[in-house]
Amino acid sequence: MTGPRTDLAAAEAEAAAARLRLSGTVSDLQARLDPSVLADEAKQAGLTAVTAGVEGARRNPGVVAAAVAATGLVLARHRIAGIFRRRRARKPVPAAPRSHD
Repeated sequence: MTGPRTDLAAAEAEAAAARLRLSGTVSDLQARLDPSVLADEAKQAGLTAVTAGVEGARRNPGVVAAAVAATGLVLARHRIAGIFRRRRARKPVPAAPRSHD
């Protein structure tokens, strides 16, 4: 049968082990949340994304050209519309024929 001292010793040992685990977890979190580590991870993720994008563009140049052209048209839509509006406004309106009564 276990006595109160044995239970207390087991509980203290369990608490000490839990403190060690928690201390290790906190140390790991501090290491992960270090600003320089976060910056390096973000930089690496960005480089990976850029590399994947460049590889995709090399595999599909037609898609990239179409996307660039569509983006250019969207950005220049007001200028393009202005050109057509001015051209339409310059056309002379034919005069209605006069009748001599």
